[in-house]
Amino acid sequence: MDLFTHVLVAYLISFGLAGAHPQYLAAGALAGGLPDADALFFPIARRFPLLQHHGITHSLLGVTIVAVAGGLLGPLIAAGTFGWYFLVMEVGGLAHIAQDGFTNFSVPPLLPFSKRRLELDADRAINFVTLVVSVVAFYVLLVLERNQVPYVWYLDTLYLLTGFFVAYFALRLSARLYIGRHLRQWGGFQMPVPTSHPMRWILISESKSDGRFRTTYAHYVLGQGLVDGPHTVDVPQEAPRLGRPVANAQEALEQSYSLARVRSRFLKDSYQFGQAEPVPHGGWVATWYSLEFGMFGRAAAVRVTFPADGAPPSVHSAWQRVPSRWRRAAGTPNA
Repeated sequence: MDLFTHVLVAYLISFGLAGAHPQYLAAGALAGGLPDADALFFPIARRFPLLQHHGITHSLLGVTIVAVAGGLLGPLIAAGTFGWYFLVMEVGGLAHIAQDGFTNFSVPPLLPFSKRRLELDADRAINFVTLVVSVVAFYVLLVLERNQVPYVWYLDTLYLLTGFFVAYFALRLSARLYIGRHLRQWGGFQMPVPTSHPMRWILISESKSDGRFRTTYAHYVLGQGLVDGPHTVDVPQEAPRLGRPVANAQEALEQSYSLARVRSRFLKDSYQFGQAEPVPHGGWVATWYSLEFGMFGRAAAVRVTFPADGAPPSVHSAWQRVPSRWRRAAGTPNA
């Protein structure tokens, strides 16, 4: 979840708990965003792994420490009691953990006692839909309506936003549970991976054995079923020595996979798939996409270009647009 959505959801929950008390709303909203402040620990996170992103700040212990500190400091800054400041900040922090665990970007809520992760795979880590709603909502609440409209209008806006998020999360979770129960019936897939669209999902299976990587994927739409695929890509984990120019899509995928994994950490930490197609003036280009790190229709990807003359390939990582329907490119292996 994006920072704006974390803060807005915590704001709405704080209103439900404490009512329209600005000091508690501000404290709850702050607590909803604070876990992501661990990004500031990046320079020392390698030395102290607990401080890495989605580390100790995204745990019950970390959230509670922040809530206790807020409960002690809050009454010194604005009117209020320790109990109320602690409550809204504790719940705001827990809401942050729950939202991150709701997505495909897992969190370890029991650190440092357990590294077990919470990951429901029901939504993207950053979703354009909730991001836009949250940004617009803050503009409406804090600019257009603040001290400008009757209080009842402000309440209606809060109830409308609460209803939207309840319905959105319910739809996402229901779809995830439904698809998860029927995966085997659709071809033995291992995992449904959410896209930014709540009705569209990627079904995928991966295996690594005998020195090879095999991935099978398909595009599923609620109410329509499988609309594309399944496609299968089977490549060696380490590229074999070719000794000549790449001649087809399969060779491009085989020669590019290990190069792409070295280039991008995203491919090491996520489900992925690859496509290859000929370059108009000769040669081949293979693109490996991460299925878990993406937004705005683009995904973390690596493009490996093989010149027609057999010169060393060029490797570039970038945010590439993901085809809406992963139809087989010319020569791309297909199950």
